[in-house]
Amino acid sequence: MTGNATARPVGADPLAEISGLSLGPVQGGPPVLHDVRLTVPRGQVLGVVGRSGSGKSSLAYSLLGHVRPGLEVRSGTVRVAGLDPFDRADARRLRGRVVSFLGQDPASALNPALRIGTQIGEAVRLRSPARRAHEVRAQVEELLLSVRLPADRAFRRRLPSQVSGGQAQRVALALALAGTPALLVLDEPTSGLDTVLADRMRGLLAEVLSGGDRAALLVSHDPAWIASVAHEVVRLEGGRITGAGTPDAPVPAPRSSAGFPAGGGPGPGRAPGAGSREAPGAGSREAPGAGSSEAPRTGSREAPGAGSGGALSVRGLHAAHGRVSVLHGVSLTVPAGSCTAVVGPSGSGKTTLARCLAGLHRPARGTVEWREDGAEGGHGAPVQLVAQDARGALNPRESVRAALMRPLGRRHSAADAAREAARLLDLVSLDADLLARRPGELSGGQRQRVALARTLAAQPRVLVCDEITSALDRETASGILALLGSLRRTLGVTVVMVTHDLTAAAHHAERAVVLDAGRVAEAGPVDRVLTAPEHPVTRALLTHADGVVLAVPDQRR
Repeated sequence: MTGNATARPVGADPLAEISGLSLGPVQGGPPVLHDVRLTVPRGQVLGVVGRSGSGKSSLAYSLLGHVRPGLEVRSGTVRVAGLDPFDRADARRLRGRVVSFLGQDPASALNPALRIGTQIGEAVRLRSPARRAHEVRAQVEELLLSVRLPADRAFRRRLPSQVSGGQAQRVALALALAGTPALLVLDEPTSGLDTVLADRMRGLLAEVLSGGDRAALLVSHDPAWIASVAHEVVRLEGGRITGAGTPDAPVPAPRSSAGFPAGGGPGPGRAPGAGSREAPGAGSREAPGAGSSEAPRTGSREAPGAGSGGALSVRGLHAAHGRVSVLHGVSLTVPAGSCTAVVGPSGSGKTTLARCLAGLHRPARGTVEWREDGAEGGHGAPVQLVAQDARGALNPRESVRAALMRPLGRRHSAADAAREAARLLDLVSLDADLLARRPGELSGGQRQRVALARTLAAQPRVLVCDEITSALDRETASGILALLGSLRRTLGVTVVMVTHDLTAAAHHAERAVVLDAGRVAEAGPVDRVLTAPEHPVTRALLTHADGVVLAVPDQRR
């Protein structure tokens, strides 16, 4: 079914075929995809795995005839139901009707100004024979019910901003299913959800993919989910298909420099060693003191650099979006040099809290104050946000050098700023030859490190990291988290880590704060909160956290 020579199961009817596809930067440079050949038969699910930056999303987008800005098709063909998605006339016949897309960010699929029922109704009119109002409404209600959402008028009249993250993702799925497409392209559709909602979304998608002759291409960093739904799995490395197999005989993963499979972790009982590297030739170096997010530590811990005194203090914080209250009297303390993990269900207010801490969202009431005993003067903004979407945070038309020079140029001469830019890249374990590249020429892990280097250029004392590893494979995510630990040791920075990854919280934080509906449900040492949870929300998050090796008491109330 896959590989450089297209193989096909006996009797399988190919719905989509990619033959010799190569994509690369318009201005020249190494290809993003190189001579990719694969077939997606009707009624089957093809899983795609690989490190961040290996070309998985570019491969997925090609089935819709889409190429990211700055890239071009260098050679090869793509056919879906016999049509060319890169041809405008064929694309109009394919998109939504034959092939639909669901990604990790529902905001990109939903129009914030249109009500949910209106958006799904428009998709029904475009993709089905239904024209009369009652026919369209009946299909809208059926689609909402099929993705386990209310179908009543009140829900249909909501705007995307008035539903939770999990509900928004299911609305996006309903949009993708309008018109009963034969091929679903799924690109990390659960990575932005908390453990409970991600588990429910996986179950819902498994039901969608299990019936009829609908085919799917599923891109995911979750090998267990891929194995549970896919008929075949292919691995991409450096834009090439390096292996293929069935879930019963999984694709061998390349070995990382730490001695465990790429995309995994050191595994239970294995000591965390050196951190991960980017794909060969990617321009990254091993992070000093790197460790894995896969093996939670237990016992009492002391925060590196916590002896300086001081703290980030939040008292009685209330915040709202328009008339909708989001945070209700949140209070917490983050000691200087420590790491506090903020966890909770999607829609609990974690990102709003992060933006309030960084001064990007004005609270209605309450205070956020940073004090550090004996801190030297001359620092920049004391609290800085590292956003989840590094691609969106960096100007796609700017080089890495330009992104770093802007904040540095305010305090340094041109020569000193250039030296400082190279030093910052070295600090985040990137080579100076990346200074000339643009964000589109970097892997996901490299972009996140560049975004972190740009944040460090402002000389912050507190880094607020909002889901900065959610879109990365496990090995790359492990390297980013290890880098944060290294920065804490070398620079003494304080870290607030907003995350859905409970394993990362268990391994890298000293304290955990659990938010629920904009309030602090519980807080305390991470070893207690994540092994002896007192609140039902925390227990639910842990119950659905696949692979988190933590003892969760069943009878605790």
